[in-house]
Amino acid sequence: MPADNPALERLGHTARLPGVSFDDARGRLVAALKTEGFGVLTEIDVTATFKAKLGIDFRRYVILGACNPTLAHHALSADLGIGLLLPCNACVWEDGDATTVSIIRPEAMFGLVQHPSMAPLMQDADARLQRALRVVTAGA
Repeated sequence: MPADNPALERLGHTARLPGVSFDDARGRLVAALKTEGFGVLTEIDVTATFKAKLGIDFRRYVILGACNPTLAHHALSADLGIGLLLPCNACVWEDGDATTVSIIRPEAMFGLVQHPSMAPLMQDADARLQRALRVVTAGA
């Protein structure tokens, strides 16, 4: 994890993958999330967006919006306003000779919500997301 970025450490679980291509890291992440019950609902190609809208070049960077339907259903059943915090974002970006993968820490999002039923959901989502990141980093 990049120790020089306290905000990133506080907000996400992050791994730098030296020698792993952007496409490989993205593919590993999508597969690992799927194994943990998350589907990728959205993908924002930040690079293409910045080029098209601002005319600037930017490193390869994507934001994936991942959702575990079971967990989302439980959360929304407890509080419809939780939809403002969904889906769980995961990012992949080029980082020099490596690729970095970062997945949101659910407590960073749901810590704002003072609903007692959210704690077990946050813990479950966090455990699943951390397992996915471990799979992504295996062999890197």
